[in-house]
Amino acid sequence: MRDQPTLLSERRGVVLALGTAAISGLSVYVNAFGVKLVADPVVYTTLKNAVAALLLVALAVAAGGAGELRGLDVRRRGGLILIAAIGGSIPFILFFSGLAAATAPTAAFIHKTLFVWVALLAVPLLGERLGWLQIAALATLLLGQVLVAPPNGLGWGPGETMIAAATLLWSVEVVVAKRLLARVSPSLLAASRLGLGLVGLVGFLAATGRLAGLAAVPAEAWVWVIATGGLLAGYVATWYRALRHARATTVTSVLVIAAVVTAALSALTSGTAPSPTAVLGYLVIVAAVAVVAALAFGPVRGTGRAHRALAGDD
Repeated sequence: MRDQPTLLSERRGVVLALGTAAISGLSVYVNAFGVKLVADPVVYTTLKNAVAALLLVALAVAAGGAGELRGLDVRRRGGLILIAAIGGSIPFILFFSGLAAATAPTAAFIHKTLFVWVALLAVPLLGERLGWLQIAALATLLLGQVLVAPPNGLGWGPGETMIAAATLLWSVEVVVAKRLLARVSPSLLAASRLGLGLVGLVGFLAATGRLAGLAAVPAEAWVWVIATGGLLAGYVATWYRALRHARATTVTSVLVIAAVVTAALSALTSGTAPSPTAVLGYLVIVAAVAVVAALAFGPVRGTGRAHRALAGDD
């Protein structure tokens, strides 16, 4: 028999994950414009996260989040704080600081392996099972990533270490969030991730003497800060809802298609097509995600051999 969640629930999760991927792809594209207007990338992400936090907190309050929070036990409240630390603050600091310090071409590839680490953690910690079809899909996704952004060069320094640490923290966040979502609403979890995480980001800027940078942002940058903050709010809100319905491995695999959205937007606006190797990589990614989605949208009753293979029952 298939492990939980059910096929019907996983279908809903895949649809939400596809929406999350679309938002993520657009957000990466828009962020490329906004980050150029702010000298300090951590200042930029703090302001962007502040906008998203305000929106998510407002949505959580409107959905009765204050009452839900009061009803949580100490353990789950601690889980919300943990999510804020390993999802909404520390990895952001590590990631953007790492990008500024990284020198090896492998740096751009490291974060793209997030779905691999989630799969490795989800099997022992969430009880998710990987059948041969899912393993093949994961391998195909990784191949697509290699074609799109080849990890050329063997250099490794502090920047690469920080990016790898951020990626691993976000992987652990997925596992912790998946467990919390069994008892905590996605709206409250999303508000906690960025609302409490914002405290950590502001604290980091204060500790490093960069707090004044928040007030030195040029006026033209605020349009991008607000736009990307709104996209981030939509990303986190749909991401946690997808994760509540579907398995962590499925959701993170589907999210990889965001890279295709970003590439399509860049090609359309710049008039420059990606290299043939990159195009092949994007096609490989689309094919792998299509397999994951097709399996999730299989019949609820009478699941066939392919669906049993996905669940690891063959």
